[in-house]
Amino acid sequence: MAYKYLVIVESPAKAKTIEKYLGKNYKVVASVGHVRDLPKSKMGIDVENNYEPHYISIRGKGDVIKSLRSAAKKAEKVFLASDPDREGEAIAWHLSFLLGLNLEDKNRVVFNEITKDAVKAAFKEPRSIDVDLVDAQQARRILDRLVGYSISPILWRKVKKGLSAGRVQSIALKMIMDREQEIRDFKPEEYWSLDGNFQKERKKFKASFWGVDGKKKKLPNAASVKEVTDRISSKDFEITKVEKKERMRQAAAPFTTSSLQQEAARKLNFRTRKTMMVAQQLYEGIALGKQGTVGLITYMRTDSKRLSDTAKVEIAELVETTYGSEYISRKVKAQKKAAGSQDAHEAIRPTSVLRTPEEMEKFLDKDQLKLYRLIWSRTVASQMTPAVFDTMKVTLEQNGVRFIANGSKIKFKGFMQVYIESNDDGKEEKDNILPDLAVGETVTSVDIEQKQHFTQPPARFSEATLIKTLEENGVGRPSTYAPTLETIQRRYYVKLAQKRFEPTELGEIVNAIIVDFFPQIIDIHFTAEMERDLDKIAEGQEEWKKVVDHFYRPFEKELAKAEENIEKIQIKDEPAGFDCDLCGQPMVIKLGRYGKFYACSNFPECRNTKAIVKEIGVTCPACHEGQIIERKSKKNRLFYGCNRYPECEFVSWDKPIGRNCPKCDHYLVEKKVKGGKQIICSNGDYEEAVQK
Repeated sequence: MAYKYLVIVESPAKAKTIEKYLGKNYKVVASVGHVRDLPKSKMGIDVENNYEPHYISIRGKGDVIKSLRSAAKKAEKVFLASDPDREGEAIAWHLSFLLGLNLEDKNRVVFNEITKDAVKAAFKEPRSIDVDLVDAQQARRILDRLVGYSISPILWRKVKKGLSAGRVQSIALKMIMDREQEIRDFKPEEYWSLDGNFQKERKKFKASFWGVDGKKKKLPNAASVKEVTDRISSKDFEITKVEKKERMRQAAAPFTTSSLQQEAARKLNFRTRKTMMVAQQLYEGIALGKQGTVGLITYMRTDSKRLSDTAKVEIAELVETTYGSEYISRKVKAQKKAAGSQDAHEAIRPTSVLRTPEEMEKFLDKDQLKLYRLIWSRTVASQMTPAVFDTMKVTLEQNGVRFIANGSKIKFKGFMQVYIESNDDGKEEKDNILPDLAVGETVTSVDIEQKQHFTQPPARFSEATLIKTLEENGVGRPSTYAPTLETIQRRYYVKLAQKRFEPTELGEIVNAIIVDFFPQIIDIHFTAEMERDLDKIAEGQEEWKKVVDHFYRPFEKELAKAEENIEKIQIKDEPAGFDCDLCGQPMVIKLGRYGKFYACSNFPECRNTKAIVKEIGVTCPACHEGQIIERKSKKNRLFYGCNRYPECEFVSWDKPIGRNCPKCDHYLVEKKVKGGKQIICSNGDYEEAVQK
């Protein structure tokens, strides 16, 4: 026999990595994900028989299942080494059923990282399949199926074919819609600011108006500003108070799945799906030359912020060697464990921080290196000392008018030596150093700027902020965010405009139906409670069928009411304003799966369709006949081209503006630059001032 033990994992990449660690007695094969699931063609759940699921082998997996059975017959023992989460436990359970394995056997192997020591240690302590984890995954799958396969047919009949609804996606859509309504309802309010430029000797600093006569004062209009400025009779202001303090800023915790998705979006401009795909590659293993294939990060689907004691000690040693003992956090008091010992459910971290991004650069592609550097830096910084700032707050007064200046200076960088967490607005803390000022001194105002402002509506959700909001409300779990965001875009319920979610007309219709007829689905508190119930199932504290029944009984009544009361919604075609160039009938604007498009009203006799394009009012600088239109690349990037394509192949990433360069007569384009837009020559020899 060529091998004694068969090991089954999900992915071929993971199989390849693990087989190198285990030796010739082991054969490692991949199931390529799930092998059994509920049928696609029907509900597959017997509601009357205590929600009994009807699982079938997944279509297209016949050959995989056949080869797994054949390999299992040749082995003395089969180990199931799918991922260390509920989904992985369910895959192991389904494999156990298909291969006729005993559920009581200790054949389940779990490791949080794919390194030689971790894998070998895990195989020394196999366990039986955790049925509680399987039940929790099964309950989620059944709940999602009950919602999707009950509401979706109603949407098909009442609105249009191809629509779907889901538990988490419905809440995500409602959040986007609620934010859009806030923006529509928003009424800007006027307010003013007074910012003074002050000077002590030759040193200048800024201070902002605070109030008058010891009371904080708002400036709602120009009249209120005039009241304040009328009280300022000279350029001399007295320093009435100086406060100096030391402030500490703690490092961010190591990454969970959602915080990694958010930070990768902010710092690396990665979409959620891309972040998880690249993280999967780093987890499953990278070829490191003579070292062989090694998993570079721990498991990337986790909501834990904990690090193992072994990892903490290794990080402390690295920090002491690289930066000095004063940078080691006092939190690190752990004793070194035996090599290869593993703690389950850790944060996302490098399997060894000694593999620095600089050393890994030659083995990783561009995206892998970016994400690995992010994870490495965040992990190391999380175990370093806080940053220390010297802060200074100075009060300046004249005739009861008070200005306040705030200054800060980094005294000790601490963790900021390695990593600084991004904010949603992209701003990072910078030094603002004030001159030495003392109570009783007089400073001079150089000028006082009066500025009118208007309050701004709340920003639309980005992928990062939507994930953050879902997580804060306890909706969904780390593994659900990426597919949720993907689904609502694929169904054309929302679209990304300037990296922000904007609801479509179709999304508004679907959301209105779900809000009116399925309030339980989009009740955030109910859904968060459901997530807690699923956690209780995983911990063996709840019975999955009771949890499903608690949800389904009221949902069943909502379904019956919806079937009876939802009126068929006709999404009307809009006149396009021109006739079909094939049959002469009027063209209309239709709403399709990927948005709006032109179609002939004589359908199905005439099947003429055209994409809706936006002309920018500029004649093509190449052929001088066509019009320049906005187009989008496969990666959804905006570019400009001639509407006579393919006769004219003119394209440009920058927007032509319809006039030529005064120097060389090439066409001018509008290019986005930091701070605004710039007019430049397409030949690169001329530019105009930045337009703010």
